[in-house]
Amino acid sequence: MSSFDLNLARVFVLLYETGSVTATAETLHVTQPTVSYSLAKLRRHFDDDLFRRTGRGLTPTAGARRLYEPLQRALADIDGAIRQGDDFDPATMAGRFTLALSDLGEVTFLPRLVAAARERAPRVSFTIRALDVDDAEGQLRRGELDAFVATPVMTSHRTVRIPLFHERYVGMVAADHPRIHGPSVTPAELAAEHHATVYGPSGHVVPRSVLAAHGLLDRVAVDATRFSMLPYLLERTDLIAIVPEYVGEVFTASHRLRLVRLPFETEPIEVALYARHEASRSPSQRWLVQFMADVLGERVSQAQLPPTDGGFRT
Repeated sequence: MSSFDLNLARVFVLLYETGSVTATAETLHVTQPTVSYSLAKLRRHFDDDLFRRTGRGLTPTAGARRLYEPLQRALADIDGAIRQGDDFDPATMAGRFTLALSDLGEVTFLPRLVAAARERAPRVSFTIRALDVDDAEGQLRRGELDAFVATPVMTSHRTVRIPLFHERYVGMVAADHPRIHGPSVTPAELAAEHHATVYGPSGHVVPRSVLAAHGLLDRVAVDATRFSMLPYLLERTDLIAIVPEYVGEVFTASHRLRLVRLPFETEPIEVALYARHEASRSPSQRWLVQFMADVLGERVSQAQLPPTDGGFRT
């Protein structure tokens, strides 16, 4: 240990989490050659390549994977001990955060976040980008995002996934739908109606998968790219859409719509927050992640639709 600099441990952890010499250098406010020189020292010290360059950046070796957890944990303990006076004070400090949300997230989550921030952190502001599930982790790794909220499960050693809540899917129709009148829809009714679905980069694939599993894709009359168009479409037509219940409740509160139980079981949806590892977050980012988890980590829906024997799993 006499020849090992703890700064090398921080370089190692950041390289592991970002997969990038550039991102590591920017986080540490040093030059890229400095990071490369530190990596060379790490390789000599551990007698291991530690990282191999691939098309997706630096990929850790088996040796690096064994080292990451103990080194990351040690750095987190050290940081926790010395940063007590280096915290972000949301009541007095300004901060601008860049978040990626789907259009559903903008409709349902953003108002809650901003309302809470106006009370707890009046000098905080947000820049919102459209969620692209294929590139969101890359944007987070490159420092283009501070956090994002998504439903697909993304497993990467470079990001942390924080589950927020589980939710179920329901049907949504116009309040005065000419044929669907009760609190639920039967298999025959679902097969007889025409549907509106959403297909795009936001990650909600369950509605179309459900229709495909029951041979109903040919009943899709509108296939759009954003969920936010659904309430305007459904209240003026006799179409039906399958949506997360928490989203449906937001839409029914402001549009002439109502929710109905589906006639079959669907896999619950889990909404999660994604962020960089704590060791590579700034004090303000650490506050942001905790803030978002607190505000969004409650079940949104009020369970308006009582479960039945053939209803949803919870």
